[in-house]
Amino acid sequence: MKKALCYGILASLFFAFTFLFNHSMNLSGGYWMWSACLRYFLMLPILALLLWRLPGDRFRPVLAAIRARPAAWLVWSTVGFGLFYLPLALGSVFGESWLVAASWQVTIVAGVLLTPVFGKPIPVKNLLLSLVILAGIALLQLPHLQGNDVRGNCLALVPILAAAFSYPLGNRKMMEVCPPEVDTVQRVFGMTLCSMPFWLAVACVAFARAGAPSGGQLVQSGVVALFSGVIATVLFFRATDLVRNDPRQLALIEATQCGEVIFTLLGGILVLGDSVPGPAGMAGLALILLGMVLNSLVTAK
Repeated sequence: MKKALCYGILASLFFAFTFLFNHSMNLSGGYWMWSACLRYFLMLPILALLLWRLPGDRFRPVLAAIRARPAAWLVWSTVGFGLFYLPLALGSVFGESWLVAASWQVTIVAGVLLTPVFGKPIPVKNLLLSLVILAGIALLQLPHLQGNDVRGNCLALVPILAAAFSYPLGNRKMMEVCPPEVDTVQRVFGMTLCSMPFWLAVACVAFARAGAPSGGQLVQSGVVALFSGVIATVLFFRATDLVRNDPRQLALIEATQCGEVIFTLLGGILVLGDSVPGPAGMAGLALILLGMVLNSLVTAK
């Protein structure tokens, strides 16, 4: 369990690059659809190279698994990657990087609420403690839900809510679909490969609307692909794999992603010049950390 918890927290650090660089690309005029699909176009060769460098034939098991259940791979890969990341990229258009990261933490509650879909009861204590985390997120956002920013922040919440449910749903469904011989890296590669039809369609729309992406957007998308798409995703999926049979521990691992808010906030202030939270925001950060610690203690007990 300790290993899974460490993987989850480390994944939240690398996931923070998603919010920082998406916001940076928006500030420099990059089109949000390109920000979304370029991440996965660049992830595919990185993952293929990683599998090629690992010992043994790493491609055969995952390709055989895809051939055995192609419809399931295509559907749940598109949900877990496509319907997760495209709305998240859209949400980044409307708010600061840390604000989008804070809104994204709705996925903590979404993951708990999805438990009955997989034939297991909702871990009530984890759900209640997840609400503590969400209360902290609400405090963090409170100053930004006033004045002229209200419409933009509300618009950001709609696609992020869709992403918040798609990511844990796609991840958990793929854990059911994957045979035991397919490990975490292979699963991420297979899901990326099977989401390509969706991303090619998105790229066509992006080109029709905004033309080709700039060189700067390609470079920043490459950083997101490596840090968030490969490193963070592999770490997070590995963490959930380790606790896949325990809904309470699975809820805890998904709750570690609230660390993205803190890492994104620090990065936004230091790199992008985002504003420092006021007293309400600081209280929100304290609640997020408290909820995470209490979640850990309850699950361990």
